[in-house]
Amino acid sequence: MSEEQKPKKKPRPAPEKIIPTSKDMDATKHRVHPRFAKGKYTNIRLISMYLILLGFLIAPWLRWDGRQALLFDVIEPKFYIFGATFMPQDFYFFAFVFIIAALMLFMVTVYAGRVWCGYACPQTIYVHLYQHVEKWILGERNKRIKFDKMPWNAEKIIKTALIHTIWGVFSAITAVTFIAFIVGTDYLFFNGHPLFFMGWGKMTWIFFILIVFVTQTNAGYMREHMCVYICPYGRFQSVMFDKDTLIVSYDYERGEPRGARKKDTTPAGYGDCVDCTMCVQVCPTGIDIRNGLQVECIQCAACIDACNEIMDKVGYPRGLIRYTTERQLVEKQKTKIIGWRIFAYTGVLLACIIAATMVLVSRAPLEMETRHDRKQLSTIRRDGMVENSYVLKIVNKTNERQVYQVRLDAENTAGMTLRSRFKELPLQASELYDLPVSIIGDPNIIKPGSTPVTITVYSKDGQYSASAQDVFIYEPKKSKQPK
Repeated sequence: MSEEQKPKKKPRPAPEKIIPTSKDMDATKHRVHPRFAKGKYTNIRLISMYLILLGFLIAPWLRWDGRQALLFDVIEPKFYIFGATFMPQDFYFFAFVFIIAALMLFMVTVYAGRVWCGYACPQTIYVHLYQHVEKWILGERNKRIKFDKMPWNAEKIIKTALIHTIWGVFSAITAVTFIAFIVGTDYLFFNGHPLFFMGWGKMTWIFFILIVFVTQTNAGYMREHMCVYICPYGRFQSVMFDKDTLIVSYDYERGEPRGARKKDTTPAGYGDCVDCTMCVQVCPTGIDIRNGLQVECIQCAACIDACNEIMDKVGYPRGLIRYTTERQLVEKQKTKIIGWRIFAYTGVLLACIIAATMVLVSRAPLEMETRHDRKQLSTIRRDGMVENSYVLKIVNKTNERQVYQVRLDAENTAGMTLRSRFKELPLQASELYDLPVSIIGDPNIIKPGSTPVTITVYSKDGQYSASAQDVFIYEPKKSKQPK
């Protein structure tokens, strides 16, 4: 065939920059089957996620002084945390804990974006685990997509049932672990029954089924829709981001116009993006990072690893998709790591940590409150003595049995004696007891009106003591004047 008769090659289309546009608001659930990326960030993510999961599964089995180290008994209610016992009157301490956790999350978000979502969120961890089950049984991404489109037959029913069975096992383990933090491992597994679950009560079963259902629904069905439509964190992140927040970004100027090409070639007028769509395929929420920062992005950096792998194959430098900031990417300026918001969050965070530490350190092992008998503040006995009745609320916050005694301090108590129902009051660890006591006063010595008194409860060994102030009331009867 002569050169004139040879077919001419079709000319390459002129490169054209694709302008990112916001996608239509569509709440229809489209199942996302991500390809599993490999790379530095994926390895960091896997290590952090499964260390957190492992810690969650092990934590209920830790022991401290013969007791479960972490037990949040909402029935009594008492919280046991590594030897410390927290009762309802101590719950203000947990307000500090929640405030500190929220401030830490906000501070990390201002600096590093949604790294919590990508590397540590339980929803992300379980979705990743459940998607791996699908990969083990069905294969890679293309096979999973093809499986979804298959008509229902024996093969699809068997494989779907196997997937849900394995999911159910994971959900059941999660439910039992979660309940173990509330009722304890001893009740769940060492209850004296041949099959441990036969000793569970009705409420235990209700919560078990509920947690299994929620876990299975969230990780197996809702998946990324939980992050996009339900979780509030993704919605208010835009308020917390600024030009110096670290985010996963696509270098638009370097990558566009995008287009396919051969290895080690750079066609004239084209950018570095080869339009392989690998960044879209590995995204767990199914977005295209090339369209800019989106509320669906959880900053897992899977697209960075996938893009870097493609850049290595085609011979281009890495970093077309990378962790960067708006100031660095768009304005070509150096990122300001230290900003006023970091100082503000750090200052408030340190103040809360110091306050929580002071509250924890000053927490007394013995707590006592006193209240006057409201029915009758003061009575005159038959022998003419004046009697005031009180109720002492005594809480043994130690982890050991203690024996307590009660005394009336000598200041301002001339002519007064304290009488208690018990000479000694034994209390078990974390036990609370309301102890009725009376103060008897001699009307010939005490002054009419209200006299401050101090009642002290102390352990028999003298190690612990607690005092509370109240008043002793004496109102002499007025003699009747003769007519």
